[in-house]
Amino acid sequence: MRIGIVGGGVMGRLFLNYLRAGDLPGAEVVAIAGRSAQSKGKALADEFKVPFTTGIAGLLAHKPEVVIESAGHDAVREYGEAVLTQGIDFIVLSGGAFADDALRARLEAAAAANKALLYVPSGGIGGLDVVKAMCIAGVDSVTIVVTKPAAAWKGIAYVEKLGIDMDKITGPTTLYEGPVRQGAGYFPANVNIAAVLSMAGIGFDRTTMKVVADPALRLNTHTIKVKGKTGSISLRFESVPSPENPKTAWLAGYSALAALKELKGTVRYGT
Repeated sequence: MRIGIVGGGVMGRLFLNYLRAGDLPGAEVVAIAGRSAQSKGKALADEFKVPFTTGIAGLLAHKPEVVIESAGHDAVREYGEAVLTQGIDFIVLSGGAFADDALRARLEAAAAANKALLYVPSGGIGGLDVVKAMCIAGVDSVTIVVTKPAAAWKGIAYVEKLGIDMDKITGPTTLYEGPVRQGAGYFPANVNIAAVLSMAGIGFDRTTMKVVADPALRLNTHTIKVKGKTGSISLRFESVPSPENPKTAWLAGYSALAALKELKGTVRYGT
């Protein structure tokens, strides 16, 4: 499997370390793509002796069979359609980009027309198999509460506009409550899991999200509740934040690795 990576952050390092250890036989990273020679991807590529490139043409020149996006919403817009049009599978970690219905429709159409796979892994949550099964029967409501330590919400334009100082809050503080569609744009690096839940379930407008900063918390915590004709479920996930990026759960990277393993596999367990 020839793998291209868009982005040079925590996720890219995790993939490269995993492959270096030989845990995905036959797979190799053929290129890392970044915005410029000053991007984190360049340093990561140099460290792991992997070719570095900028832009979609440079990435495609290395002939990847699958491309993993781990660089944010703009990268999904820049690379997604072009990758899928070439018949190359595209794994998206920044699922919040698909709150843009037009973008999602273009990528889905490109995947279908070129027999490529558009794959959005579960990320830092699970239970999406249950949600999808419940939706077939009929679902009344889907809610998710995203609670993270205060440090995870620093440097976000929407939070700064609220005028909340993350260093001064003394207890759980609600930053947003409403439809996922609107919230996904406010927190582009923090709530991609809510977008994945929306797409697996009843959509961005009917799925509601509450975003909370808690200075006493040490784990990224997601609580999901679904009610429908087949019953009710309540799921709670407490995930260790990435040591290098507190906005991201460590589990999200391993979710993408699990997706890679299934991509070329012949056996699947679970829905």
